[in-house]
Amino acid sequence: MSGVLLWAAWPTSPLTFLIFIARLPLLSIAERGTGWKKFLGYQFLTLLIWNVLTTWWVANSTLIGGMMAFLVNSILMSIPWMVYFFTKKRFNTFWGSVAFISYWITFEYLHQNWDLSWPWLTLGNAFATHPDWVQWYEYTGTTGGTLWVLVANLIMFNAFRLYRIEGRSTQYFKNILAFILVLCFPIFLSWLVSKKSLTVAHNKYNVVVVQPNIDTWDVKFEAGKEEAQIHKMISLSESQVDAQTALVVWPETAIPFSVDESRMKEDFRLHPIFSFLRNHAQVNLVTGLVGYNTFASKMSIYARPFPDGSGYFETYNSAALIDSSKISFYHKSKLVPGVESLPGFLNFMAPLFEKFGGTTSTYARNDEAKDLATTNNSFVIAPAICYESVFGEYVSNFSKLNADLICIMTNDGWWKNTQGYKQHMSYARLRAVENRKWVARSANTGISCFIDPYGNVVQQLGWDKEGALKQEVAAFTGKTFFAKHGDILSKLFSVLTVVFVGIAIFKRLKD
Repeated sequence: MSGVLLWAAWPTSPLTFLIFIARLPLLSIAERGTGWKKFLGYQFLTLLIWNVLTTWWVANSTLIGGMMAFLVNSILMSIPWMVYFFTKKRFNTFWGSVAFISYWITFEYLHQNWDLSWPWLTLGNAFATHPDWVQWYEYTGTTGGTLWVLVANLIMFNAFRLYRIEGRSTQYFKNILAFILVLCFPIFLSWLVSKKSLTVAHNKYNVVVVQPNIDTWDVKFEAGKEEAQIHKMISLSESQVDAQTALVVWPETAIPFSVDESRMKEDFRLHPIFSFLRNHAQVNLVTGLVGYNTFASKMSIYARPFPDGSGYFETYNSAALIDSSKISFYHKSKLVPGVESLPGFLNFMAPLFEKFGGTTSTYARNDEAKDLATTNNSFVIAPAICYESVFGEYVSNFSKLNADLICIMTNDGWWKNTQGYKQHMSYARLRAVENRKWVARSANTGISCFIDPYGNVVQQLGWDKEGALKQEVAAFTGKTFFAKHGDILSKLFSVLTVVFVGIAIFKRLKD
């Protein structure tokens, strides 16, 4: 029941409110004194149901990768539950609840900051289709939403526990009242926060996002069709560019062939792009591409030797900001496990991932966020490439570097027409709120859109449609508390986790 309720509450379902009671059945089992092996089975099954029902579409990209994601993520999610199971009897009801909150938030934080990261099911993401409920994410990020969910579940569970023991007692009604207040107060707070005014850096400029709708599986990377794709991107851009256009955004790998980043202007295949930019001198273009660089010696841990021993090379999933005279690059940092990177301890599985659509070699990456400043002084861009837009704290690092526009470049066509691309777009609404910045999202097959700093979708192009959108966009210069200080809540609860586990171990040894 817990697994099904979590799935039913997840974007883009209209039943979001179920997230506030979804953990009650599993909390009840934990309370009953069930043996640890039986509880492990129950909670693993719960988490597996949630993972499979919510993210089954991952298997459309890579079957073996999807199956492993379901299994591994369910195992990892089991860890905080089992730590809670083994330590809860060392604390009273209140401190046991605080310990559980600490364990889960610590898990979510760690799961966003290692090589097998998969933060798709972070509980705070549940409100992605209701940004009006969580305008206070500009202070807390999605961790605030996770805390909201856990507190509500624990209060309601305590109410049910009291009802079983005492019936409709005073304490029972106090817990019901507390549950109602916990649900309502954050929404009221969200309304207050949304009334704040924002500071604009300069005049508004038009931004154009392009959605070429090129089939990812059969056309996009097929030899001989690259030139037609480039001309299509230019034609769609031309349909919306005007004298007030400062920026055009193309999707991830919009340039569908490998490009030597040090010699882009010499690549004859890219000449139509530079011609387009010369014809529109005021326009900058930010686009996705697969880039590479070559070196005489090994420059980093990502560099790989040429087979003939002539040197080394690195490949990247890149964003390039281009005008008629200058090019700057950002290399995707948050790589998709198994598809774009493999942790060192899983290198032995590289041939298996390659066979099922993954990679045997890790892309090189930027070690930290790097913004891209336009040469026409219109925007400082936060270039989030696909999967990176799910990482709230990481995207906020661009704002810390003075980015005033978030550009998301993605290709969600790998997942076909499923909930995957809808969830992915919805998460972008939370990034807008956390940073109080406009989002310009260009997706190869959809959904391309503009999102205002309050998380409202202003324009969008739906799935499987070709076209371009133009929107007048302001660059908001202020830095939110979350952008300035990062995920403070997660760090605080991580410290508490160490304290709780330490106390539990001490009491166990003392006994």
